Amino acid sequence: MNPSPLNLDRINRMDRAEFVQTFGHIFEHSPWVAELAWEARPFDSAEAIHRAMIAAVESRDRAQRIALLAAHPDLAGREAQTGTMTQDSTREQARAGLDALSATELARIGELNAAYRARHGFPFIACVRHYTKDGILFEFERRLTNDTEAEFRTAHEQIYAITGFRLRALFAAAQRDLAA
Repeated sequence: MNPSPLNLDRINRMDRAEFVQTFGHIFEHSPWVAELAWEARPFDSAEAIHRAMIAAVESRDRAQRIALLAAHPDLAGREAQTGTMTQDSTREQARAGLDALSATELARIGELNAAYRARHGFPFIACVRHYTKDGILFEFERRLTNDTEAEFRTAHEQIYAITGFRLRALFAAAQRDLAA
């Protein structure tokens, strides 16, 4: 028997383990976000779930928030090259054309990834749905010169945009499954 469809009633009845199993992938390699967000039930919308997840992140100390940033793969980096990125990241980077870079583009992004990590101590994070491949390169170069505190905030804003898309996609897929 299939589990009941994903809807707010079901979500609000989930125990912590089922909630984490359902939403733990939304924040890259950070199921702890869903675990903390579960405590904010009941939810009245998908947006409320996302707000609870953001609040969970914002409630953590700087070290935990940097660990959240560090859980993200480099754009077109080693994980992309070896096929070890999460399904979400693989789809997102492919949608932006980062899976079809020329050797020159790949080398340039590798240099930018290394320079950004050296300067800021965490990976460059961009909601790639907002950019073309050229736009991503432009943002990489522009943001590389920012101070680390500004990038810390920007990286979180980008993660919140990414996770908003992921959460909406999860709900959309559930609606498609219901219609099928």
